[in-house]
Amino acid sequence: MYVDIGNALAEEASPGISRDALERLDTQVAQAHERIADGIANHEHGYAALDLPQTVDTAAIENAVAPFDDSEAVLNVGIGGSALGAATIADALDSDVDAYFLDNVDPEHVSALLADLPLEKTTVNVVSRSGTTAETLANFLVVQDAMESAGVDWTDRTFVTTGESGPLRTLSDRHDLPSLPVPDGVPGRFSALSTVGLACAAIQGHDLDELVAGAAEQQAKLSGSLFDSPAYAYGAISYALDVRGASVNAMMPYAESLETYSEWFAQLWAESLGKDGLGQTPARALGATDQHSQLQLYRAGPRDKLVTLVRPREYDDTEIPETEFDDLAYLGGKGLGTLLDAEFEATEASLSAAGRPNVRVELDRVDERGVGSLLYGMEAACVMAGELYGVDTFVQPAVEWGKKAARGLLGGGDFEEADAVAEKTELLVE
Repeated sequence: MYVDIGNALAEEASPGISRDALERLDTQVAQAHERIADGIANHEHGYAALDLPQTVDTAAIENAVAPFDDSEAVLNVGIGGSALGAATIADALDSDVDAYFLDNVDPEHVSALLADLPLEKTTVNVVSRSGTTAETLANFLVVQDAMESAGVDWTDRTFVTTGESGPLRTLSDRHDLPSLPVPDGVPGRFSALSTVGLACAAIQGHDLDELVAGAAEQQAKLSGSLFDSPAYAYGAISYALDVRGASVNAMMPYAESLETYSEWFAQLWAESLGKDGLGQTPARALGATDQHSQLQLYRAGPRDKLVTLVRPREYDDTEIPETEFDDLAYLGGKGLGTLLDAEFEATEASLSAAGRPNVRVELDRVDERGVGSLLYGMEAACVMAGELYGVDTFVQPAVEWGKKAARGLLGGGDFEEADAVAEKTELLVE
């Protein structure tokens, strides 16, 4: 992963950061890095995620999923961090094994998906650290029923990724299901490079060691200076621009295969940093598509945005045929990738000309190593930003409040949160 912050400097952008302020920020980064390094060394909660390139056991993951090497599809049943990392990898990389994700409880979507799947050749991975996540367990019960109705023995097609205790662990033990442990000290949104995110990749036949190697490359670059670490440079500049007014971070990859990455990033950034009245709001865009739908706002709207432009440096191109139309002759013989690069650079130039801060993030290629590098780099960036904000990056109390309220409303417990929801004021317009 490579990061260019030149278009976020004050001389070029507003809001922006001056070169003197960047040097002062680097001093803060050095102090924050000491805290992060200590957290990694001591395997502290949350910081342990940044040591996954050294601690994840890829062979154990591959052995756990070996019984499912006949899969035509894999169905990941999980939500939030139990799905988005795996989905990012699955959508970024090609495979003959299709991957699907039940990460919502929309009844029509769930029914339609299950009706279309070859259930006898589908492997189901149920993922929940606690084993009590309502949406995950509800969806799994529906999947289990669909398999039984189709005459498929669900115990032959299911494995579990969960913690040491809870309903899913009990289910796994009772039916002798293959299982993987959720690693200690790694919050869900930081778990893409663990058993949580890599099991689906293993079933699809992706090279887990290359994914981890890409992450290890970024881990090796963590240092006491943002000028030496792409991850720290991104986290620090995002924080600095936020406190100067860029409260929105528009993540805009120029690769269709990275569209789900933007969803993963949105959870990582929002859930980790949105605390104590602080945090930068992530927005999702896709280049070049959203040049035609959102760039107008980014260039000419409120000066409250950082635009992050992401692209691979290498790709397999497709040639544009010659055309009889004179006005389009300039396209003939060029590649779609060449056009996409031009769109990328035009967006970058457009934003810079208008004094709107933007950061360029590049990876060598959208392959296992590149995706591993990008995922780890953004996780480390998020941890650095959290240290600079002074928030607890690894908790999510607002999310837990909503979980308790939903469970209470369904009769799953007596929670004050449910009472608060029930007593809300309504102003209904029909």
